[in-house]
Amino acid sequence: MIRRNTLLSHSPPIFDDDSWSADLGAIHVVFGDGTLDRLGGLAVELEGQRALLVTDPGLERAGHAERAISALRDAGVETHIFDGVAENPTDRQVQAGAEVAHEVRPDLLIGLGGGSSMDCAKGINFLYSNGGQMADYWGEGKATKPMLPSIGIPTTTGTGSEGQRYALISNAETHQKMACGDKKARFRTVILDPELVTSMPHEVAAVTGMDALSHALESYVTRRRNPISQLFAREAWRLIESSFEFFLADPSDSEPRARMLLGAHLGGAAIEASMLGAAHSCANPLTAHYGITHGAAVGLMLPHVIRFNDTVVPELYGELARAASLNGNSMSPANRVSERVTELRRSAGLPEQLQNCGVEASNLETLAQEAASQWTAQFNPRAVLQADLERLYQEAF
Repeated sequence: MIRRNTLLSHSPPIFDDDSWSADLGAIHVVFGDGTLDRLGGLAVELEGQRALLVTDPGLERAGHAERAISALRDAGVETHIFDGVAENPTDRQVQAGAEVAHEVRPDLLIGLGGGSSMDCAKGINFLYSNGGQMADYWGEGKATKPMLPSIGIPTTTGTGSEGQRYALISNAETHQKMACGDKKARFRTVILDPELVTSMPHEVAAVTGMDALSHALESYVTRRRNPISQLFAREAWRLIESSFEFFLADPSDSEPRARMLLGAHLGGAAIEASMLGAAHSCANPLTAHYGITHGAAVGLMLPHVIRFNDTVVPELYGELARAASLNGNSMSPANRVSERVTELRRSAGLPEQLQNCGVEASNLETLAQEAASQWTAQFNPRAVLQADLERLYQEAF
């Protein structure tokens, strides 16, 4: 059942004019319907004369890439395209994009698409600017040379990749995800054009929306949380929780669409400031072994992780429950938040049990072992050992 939150029914629209822009940290954010048409001028502001546009074939078919190229060329920016991006980009795709970059010699990179395109653009920036292989940048701050200025343009309401320094790239051989981060890899400018997300298929909107929701909820409670990350995460939660069902029901409805896109971006900004937790640690092995889409995988694990964390940060889940007006029953705030996530997951048509996704019970120990080695596990507010992670998998099974 769709629950109309007071935020959506009584708050004013999040933009009264056609668009707005702001500087969030080192990122210049431009928001509003039709703002993709400003791409050329924004590229010139970054002194771009020759751009490499990184995208995927689906975005080309939707016409978004052509709109971007047209805006760039109208501003006198020579534009080349790399469209060899697929879901969960690998180091091979990044290497192929870097080879194109070496051919065309860009002075500006643009990532247009979902998290895959934007992460691939960051990965190309690492290799083109600093050389080597993607694995060389696994971790934080390993780029020793300057990197190209770049622009991020999300076309999904989920990953928040445009708001953070990390590129999540899979090893093509082992399928292990490598989080490669550096401040120099952050997009200098971000365009949030809600018109671009109307072309998302329903299943993509569902999984990316759940991913964005998980970013808000996990980043709010991590060990690295701080007032800035919590400000972003709390507002991301409010925007997404109140809009998700309405957006899935009618993507043409401009207000939920805009709130989802802005909420997803703020969730990404929150990750940048505070990282993630155990739900993401558990999700990555599920994607690697069983091909479960990341948003679906993290949605499967998130309610169980929230309840697991309740013993150490109950007051934080109380703040989140109040922010979404989840009041009026005898459950603890963490349980109310967990139940709301479950409700949203169900309304999105996402899987609710691991056993329905091809996961074998005999493999839960291996999954837990791999989840324990994930970087995000160390930031979970409650310490997680392999045995804890296996119990979380068992609960989700």
